[in-house]
Amino acid sequence: MPDEAVAWLRELGAERVAHPGGTLLAHLGRVRELLAAWGARPALQQAGLCHAFYGTDGFATALLPVARRAELAAVIGAEAEAVVYFYASFDRAASYPVLGEGESAVRDRFTGLVHSPAPQLRRDFAELSAANELDLARTDPAFREAWGGELLSLFGRFRGLLSEPAWRECQAVLGG
Repeated sequence: MPDEAVAWLRELGAERVAHPGGTLLAHLGRVRELLAAWGARPALQQAGLCHAFYGTDGFATALLPVARRAELAAVIGAEAEAVVYFYASFDRAASYPVLGEGESAVRDRFTGLVHSPAPQLRRDFAELSAANELDLARTDPAFREAWGGELLSLFGRFRGLLSEPAWRECQAVLGG
C-alpha cells in the first residue's frame, strides 16, 4: 500500500474503525489489492484504498470532510480523488437503477445535483463497487447470505461496465 496514503489513513483513525473482516484500514487495503489483481490502473487502485475518506451512502463514517478534497488529491492524485468523490457522493437509491443504462443521469448525495458521468467514471464506480462488496461478502458470510443475490443482480446490470476479471469474481463469490 502507498505509504503516504496509508499513513494518513492511520492518522485519521481508519485502523480503529470496526468493519467487517477487521478494521476499515484492513478492508481498504483488501479492496485495493483486489482491484490490483483485476489489473486496474494505479489511479483506480488508489481510489480503492481511499474510497471511504468522505464516507459513502452505505457507510456513514467519514475520515475527512468533502471540503478538504484538495488535500486528498495532493496525496493520491486528482484522478483518484475524483473517483473517491464520485463513489462517496453516489446516491445509491436514486442512481443504482440507472447507472448501467448508457448516458444515465445520477444524483450527487452531497449537492443534490443530477449529472451524467463520463463513461470512464461510471466504469470506475462499478469496478470499485464490485471490489468493495465482494470484500464484504468474502469476510462476512451473513452479509453474503443476506445480500449476495441482490448484489449479483446489480452487478449483472452493471455487466457492461465491469472488467472481465471483476465479473468472473462476482459470479464466483456471489453466485453460489
